[in-house]
Amino acid sequence: MPATKTAKKKTAKTSKRKWSARVMQTSDALDLEKSIFKSDDPKKIASSLKRSAKKSHRRKGTPFQSAMSMLNFYINRAGHNLSASHKKVLEDAKNELRIAFDRPAK
Repeated sequence: MPATKTAKKKTAKTSKRKWSARVMQTSDALDLEKSIFKSDDPKKIASSLKRSAKKSHRRKGTPFQSAMSMLNFYINRAGHNLSASHKKVLEDAKNELRIAFDRPAK
């Protein structure tokens, strides 16, 4: 009987741990380009997010809010697994996104 309990716990833990990956794949607000967040070019990330946000009719906020929200979600959820250099690329993508939407850069 203990083997079954262990298997259930492991399955439950795995499903809880993978929820953010599922959100990234099945986001109802934006149709993201595959593996866009793995790019090393902040401008490419920003332009892809902008294109996805402008094209989407399912988003709740403005295109800028949706794009920035998805980028922040990825940074926050993947944060501990990101290298410092890739986190810098994603932070730079935030500024590129602000520029793309004619918002003041920080």
